[in-house]
Amino acid sequence: MLGAIVGDIVGSVYERHNIKTKDFPLFRDFYFFTDDTVMTCAVAEAIMNGGKRDDFIDAMKKYGRMYPRAGYGGRFKRWLFSDDREPYYSFGNGSAMRVSPCAWVMDCGFYARTGLWPSNGRTYARLSAEVTHNHPEGIKGAMATVDAIFLCRYYFGGYCGDNEQPIDHDPAECKKRIKEHIEREYGYDLSPTLDDIRPTYRFSATCQNTVPQAIIAFLESTDFEDAIRNAISLGGDSDTIAAITGSIAEAAYGIPDWIQDKASAYLDEPLKDVLRRWKKYISGPTEE
Repeated sequence: MLGAIVGDIVGSVYERHNIKTKDFPLFRDFYFFTDDTVMTCAVAEAIMNGGKRDDFIDAMKKYGRMYPRAGYGGRFKRWLFSDDREPYYSFGNGSAMRVSPCAWVMDCGFYARTGLWPSNGRTYARLSAEVTHNHPEGIKGAMATVDAIFLCRYYFGGYCGDNEQPIDHDPAECKKRIKEHIEREYGYDLSPTLDDIRPTYRFSATCQNTVPQAIIAFLESTDFEDAIRNAISLGGDSDTIAAITGSIAEAAYGIPDWIQDKASAYLDEPLKDVLRRWKKYISGPTEE
């Protein structure tokens, strides 16, 4: 979850002023959090409140109205400040940038023992998308992101099935398996390199033109900071691409303490409170 917030903050000033380079200060005084952070916190709150459809709607409307100038898209903002509780068939990348908490309630041990995907986090991921982004591409973007995060937790965490050996000592193999799963299950083409994408990539707020690029930024990374720099260097919807990439990279590498501390300093007390409660919530036992 914090990985998404870091990516959002670092990318906050580059959405309107793209830079096609990895050479930039990771933090500056004028960076800020945006709707990506606010809605990620809302999804975490919804899960802590029970993870039902109404919990996601209530949390999004609650936190969205607490931060009315966070930079929401037009259709989402109209939904946010209306009494409407029905989705509007969006395939925007908002479903993917906010989904990361869902992957952290999934039990890696259950997957190792049974070979079955833990159902709770994927159910939450679908619900978190469907309350607004119920277009197939909107749902797919969220589900691909949550799968990538969970598989990073699994492979980089050293989990394995009964007849397997851990592969956490081999990051390239971990990433190969994650790439193959996402391409097979979701049909995204993850073969282009960042150098292929960067010269012609332009702003897009859609899942189909954001999520694959964000995953590739992770696949080419060497550590958490490098993943964020990869994502920003592509241009486009920089804060959202970096939020998605950061959410995946956190699960693979962790986040250095100094980056956690820096990012936390940009948040106000209500958002810090969500993070504290979330950390406590996921430190308890998980369920299938």
